[in-house]
Amino acid sequence: MNPTSIIGAALIGSFAITFIFMPFLVAYFRAKKEGQMIKEVGPNWHKSKSGTPTMGGILFILTAVVMTLLVGTIAHKLTIAIIVTVLVFLGYGLIGAFDDRIKIFHHQNDGFSAKQKAGLQVFGAVILFLILIFTGFDFKIVTWWWTLHLGWVYLPILIFWMVGWSNAVNLTDGLDGLVAGTSIISYGTFGLMALKVGATDIAMFDFALVGALIAFLWYNKKPAQIFMGDTGSLALGAGLAINSVILHKEFALLIIGIIPIIETLSVIMQVTSFHFFKKRIFKMSPIHHHFEMSGWSEWKIDIVFWIITLLGCVISYSLT
Repeated sequence: MNPTSIIGAALIGSFAITFIFMPFLVAYFRAKKEGQMIKEVGPNWHKSKSGTPTMGGILFILTAVVMTLLVGTIAHKLTIAIIVTVLVFLGYGLIGAFDDRIKIFHHQNDGFSAKQKAGLQVFGAVILFLILIFTGFDFKIVTWWWTLHLGWVYLPILIFWMVGWSNAVNLTDGLDGLVAGTSIISYGTFGLMALKVGATDIAMFDFALVGALIAFLWYNKKPAQIFMGDTGSLALGAGLAINSVILHKEFALLIIGIIPIIETLSVIMQVTSFHFFKKRIFKMSPIHHHFEMSGWSEWKIDIVFWIITLLGCVISYSLT
C-alpha cells in the first residue's frame, strides 16, 4: 500500500466506525444514567449539561487504535514507534477512564486526587522512557538551528512533557466541541509532518485519530450528546506529546498546542494572583470560561480557538 492508501484507509475506516457506533454508546450511557457531573463553581448555564453522557473518548480511542493496528498489519507498518505511540495513548486514556468512573459511581465531579492523578501520569512517563531506552531511541531535541542529544537527561523533560500536555488538554476540555476541533487540526498537522519526514507509521495513527475525532465532533458539538471525559482528553494530550517526542518536534508542539498552553497559563495566572493578591485576573479560568462570562457563545469561542490553532499549525508546519 502506498502512503495515500494507508492514510485514506485509516481515516475513512475510523470515521465510519465511530460515526456508526457512537449513537449506541450514547444510548447505553443514558440507559445506565451515567452522565457528567457539572462543577458548582462553573458558569450557571453549564448546569443544564449535568447528566450528559461522558467517557465518549472510549470509542474514538479504541477505534483509532484498532484501525492503526489493522491497517498497519496489512501495510506492514507496525513499527516499534507506532506500538509505543499506541501504548502511550491507551495508557493515559486508561488513567482518564478510571478517573471518570470514580466521578460517575460517586456522583461527583472529582475523581482521582491531584496527587494520585499526577503519580499515575509520572509513572506512565517513566515506563515510556524505559521502553524507549530499551529500544535504542535517540533522545534528542531538534530546533531549526541545532540538535542536542540528551540521553538519560531527557527523563525529567519527558515527565514534564507527558504530564504537562495531558493536563493541558484536559483543562481545555470545558466547552462542547472545543478539544475535538483543536485536536483534529493538531493531529492532522502532525500527520502531515510525519509524512514529510517519511514516518508513514505515525501518520497512519494520526489520521486514524483524525477520522475518529471528526465523527465524534458530530455528536460532541453544541449541544453535546456526549462528552469525551478525562478518558479522551488525557489520551489526546499524551498523544500530542508522544507525537512530538517520536518525531523530534517538541518545539513545533509549542506552536501547534498554543490553545492548551494559553488555557493552562490562564489557570496558573489566576491561581497565583488570587493566592498572593486576592485578586482575579480573569472572570473565570480556564480562559474559555472568561470569554463565556464576557458574553461569547460557545460556538464563537470554539471557532476563534479553532482558527488560532489552525494558524499555529500552519506556522509550525511551514517552519519544518
